[in-house]
Amino acid sequence: MKVIVAKNNGFCVGVKHAVDTAMSLEGDNLFVLGEIIHNPDVVNAIADKGIKVVESLEEIPDGSTVIFRSHGVPENYFAECEKRNIKIIDCTCGFVRRTQSIVKEQYALGKHIVIVGEMGHPEVTGLLGWCGGTATVINNFESIPDEIAQKDVAVVCQTTFSVEKFEKIIKNIEKVCKKTVAVFKTICYTTIERQKEVEELSLQCEAILVIGGLNSSNTNKLYELASVHCKNVFRLASAAQFNYSEIKNFKSVGIVSGASTPNAQTREVLLKMAENTEVKATNAMDEVVAKIDSESKFKKGQTVVATISQATEDGLQILLPFSKKEIALSKDELDCEEYNVADYIGKIGDTIELLVVELKPSLKLSQKMIKLLQQEEALSSEIEGGKEFSVVCTGFNKGGLTAQLGTYSVFVPAKEIRPGFVKDLSKYEGKTLRLRALEIKKSGRKEIIASQRVILQEEHDAKEAAKLAKEEEFFASIAVGDIVEGKVERVTAFGAFVSVNGFDCLAHISDLSWTGVGAVTDVLEIGKTYQFKVLKIDAENKKVSIGYKQLQAQPWDSVAEKYAVGEVVHGKVVRIVPFGAFVEVEKGIDGLVHVSQISHDRIETPATVLSVGDEVDAKVVAIDPEAKKMNLSIKALLPEGEKRKPRKATEGEEGEKPEKRTRAPRRNNDEEYSDWSDVASGSVGISIGDILAAQKNNK
Repeated sequence: MKVIVAKNNGFCVGVKHAVDTAMSLEGDNLFVLGEIIHNPDVVNAIADKGIKVVESLEEIPDGSTVIFRSHGVPENYFAECEKRNIKIIDCTCGFVRRTQSIVKEQYALGKHIVIVGEMGHPEVTGLLGWCGGTATVINNFESIPDEIAQKDVAVVCQTTFSVEKFEKIIKNIEKVCKKTVAVFKTICYTTIERQKEVEELSLQCEAILVIGGLNSSNTNKLYELASVHCKNVFRLASAAQFNYSEIKNFKSVGIVSGASTPNAQTREVLLKMAENTEVKATNAMDEVVAKIDSESKFKKGQTVVATISQATEDGLQILLPFSKKEIALSKDELDCEEYNVADYIGKIGDTIELLVVELKPSLKLSQKMIKLLQQEEALSSEIEGGKEFSVVCTGFNKGGLTAQLGTYSVFVPAKEIRPGFVKDLSKYEGKTLRLRALEIKKSGRKEIIASQRVILQEEHDAKEAAKLAKEEEFFASIAVGDIVEGKVERVTAFGAFVSVNGFDCLAHISDLSWTGVGAVTDVLEIGKTYQFKVLKIDAENKKVSIGYKQLQAQPWDSVAEKYAVGEVVHGKVVRIVPFGAFVEVEKGIDGLVHVSQISHDRIETPATVLSVGDEVDAKVVAIDPEAKKMNLSIKALLPEGEKRKPRKATEGEEGEKPEKRTRAPRRNNDEEYSDWSDVASGSVGISIGDILAAQKNNK
């Protein structure tokens, strides 16, 4: 009979961590919430240590200690324990913890959570507690609830679920759902490897033995998978249920066990098979028994307690249990900063804990590797669960970057360094890489294949999502006409960019002052906060225009208080038009001196007596603040018969021959004064004297 034992046997990392933690505890008031794993032998062993199994937090007295098993618990359990001063020893599997994080994040984003798994399984119950119990649990790919059809869905999976069944369910969910379906493949890699190996064994063996607790979900999945391709599958809770007569006629038998099955149980089954004379007669079984015998003595990775028998300059001589032969332990394998033989002479006869590093060609033991592996083990479950870790790049090849993490070699494929193509890999040598494990190879050459790109991409996506959400919130809270407060971040020739609630708005230079400015910094100072008025919103193109001057007083608002008809003002000629000259009384206030009000004598054009830049005195003859108009008269200040002297023509300038007009033309910015030109010129039958008399009477 040919016996094939699956390579992936015994506790997975998460289960081993939970069991080892529980077995290491001592003291009173220790509780575990639910069976630590679905295996009666292990549960009984933990109970023998005085650790009590309870099904709810209500059963645990305040101030006690509770173990959260690898399946995980609802989020509110942590707050409840803190409230009741219950110390938590959290043994949640790294893969389960990652799934909990996904459920919490996606639920917070408004997604409806779908959990593919078994309703009532401890892991699924725990996951429901990370989304307020609102998730839909699906176990059958043939029946997808209509309730999720119109929802944005995020799908996660029980870590021990069937890979094949999960894929079928996902296909049917995508057919039913009319909106977004985000799928997170959260089945742990050890489950995937075990299921894959069981499928291969069931195709090549006539019979399969599946060993593990009858209430173990992952073990039952292995049984179901094996039954698909093999007709003779036997389910064993322990070696006591093994019946050789059931398998004696098969030429090949495969042996598999679940993630919650101790190696000892698998060995017991193999030993019972070896007890049968017919089985021992076969060469294949002899090899299996020999392997069991060797493993019962020493196994690579096993921890043994030895006795120090000698101390030399090269290291120690130690004695292993049940052995009279001394074994050399190199000083390089001791956990000490610097080896000093004198320090160990006094320790002869003491025990020392060592790790079996190699079996062939000779037994090699190490003390320092225990510490290294302990550190690795603590980190391993977290890395497997998707936790970020850091290493320093030690080299590169054509495929990517290389590094080392404890006893693991780390490889980062070139495409996983960052988003986009990386041309020069050498620039990463000596640099710290932020990584997430894509695959962990624990057998043979220990290797972690990792990615930095996924971390950088997630951060970029999160940043963009946060930016989009912030923009949506901003545009929903702002309206044209609102008064907002903003900080000037930067200026350009055309305006200032102002941060309003974190969003950049533009204050154009034309909206900074009613009188115009030469530079933005004449009005606004970088880094200072001001109030602005919202002028225009373009949500589609993410643009907002704001104004500063709209909240400032306009020059014309105070004209009525500062000037009166008959008052003499001093100003500068700023522009000349055919029907008169505009005099700047103050910045932002221009008055019109009609051509008829420049001199007592008739002149053809203002340009014959006035030039831009001339400073003149004039009398206010009319004011209309609402229309932003002021009429001035120069001749009113000249004695009767005196006229404004014509200006001298500049060198090479010929005298202009003005066109004869009966009315001033309307054009450009001077149109607003065109209706005043008629009044000032007297073309409507009103003289300046009449205007002055009228103003006097009004007073």
